[in-house]
Amino acid sequence: MKALITGGAGFIGSHLADELLRQDHQVTVIDDLSTGQFENIAHLTNNAKFHFAIDTVANEAVLDRLTSESDTIFHMAAAVGVKLIVENPVRTIETNIMGTEAVLKAALRYRTKVIIASTSEVYGKGNSIPFREDDDVVIGPTCRSRWSYAASKMVDEFLALAYFREKGLPIVICRFFNTVGPRQIGRYGMVVPRFIQQALRGEPLTVYGDGNQARCFSDVADVVRATTLLAESPEALGQVFNVGSTEEITILSLARKVLDLARNDNRLPAVGHYETPINNISLAESAYIKLIDYKDVYDSGFEDMLRRVPDISKIHGTIGWKPQITLDETLERLIAFYRTHEEL
Repeated sequence: MKALITGGAGFIGSHLADELLRQDHQVTVIDDLSTGQFENIAHLTNNAKFHFAIDTVANEAVLDRLTSESDTIFHMAAAVGVKLIVENPVRTIETNIMGTEAVLKAALRYRTKVIIASTSEVYGKGNSIPFREDDDVVIGPTCRSRWSYAASKMVDEFLALAYFREKGLPIVICRFFNTVGPRQIGRYGMVVPRFIQQALRGEPLTVYGDGNQARCFSDVADVVRATTLLAESPEALGQVFNVGSTEEITILSLARKVLDLARNDNRLPAVGHYETPINNISLAESAYIKLIDYKDVYDSGFEDMLRRVPDISKIHGTIGWKPQITLDETLERLIAFYRTHEEL
């Protein structure tokens, strides 16, 4: 395979590059390094099968040349992270919609297969748990910029499926659910790296809201494995697939788990528990976990979803995939990673 990864210096994209090269494919990455980091792919630059272009998919001439040299595009470039999305809605909408349009147009010229990275955000306020790929969705009002990401990724999916149905372009859509792993950074609102970095610095873990919102966290190695298998499956063409773990945990329980796993660091005293907590936090825990109101982090009227759990029966039935790495295993690996990468 000759693979082109847009946003390949980012968190998931760089792990995807690692795996494709391990499988002996040729890999080209295009990334403008606006949110991705060169350090994520620096270790690949001496590989003769790896090439890197510092540019954006908005550069039509560069994208056209790279597409002409590829047979599969993994379109990972996007504006991601709740904090970035809320603070930069124009960038979010333009990066996601215009970037995907540019990739699909270039791919159509050369009949290049495109694997689109989408997100569980497209399920919006849905409360039919677990989420199925064909579920109806409810999105919040346009006056709240938080929903611009969900809407932009929905447009990405509509556009990709239209190219498949109307023009015969081979596409596959992967809806990722809360992927975590090494190289992910916390500055854009990603909760797991933020918790781990706070724990390792001996700071209180900041939990937004009441902490009862629940998520399913997938190890990036599992997600990359699913993505490469879907790219190779003829049965996956023209389809949308949930890619995620079904191991659900509340954010407050996640904070406690991170504290427990990181406790062997001598900067982190043991956390006691009382039977009667105050606002979900025991008196002993209050020194190590702080509840922060959403309005103190995001804009007023910010909305979050209580639960987000994928139905993965479709992907399992198509390619036999299911997650293999537990959350505890992922967190232990991440704690070890961030002990040596505290600058991220």
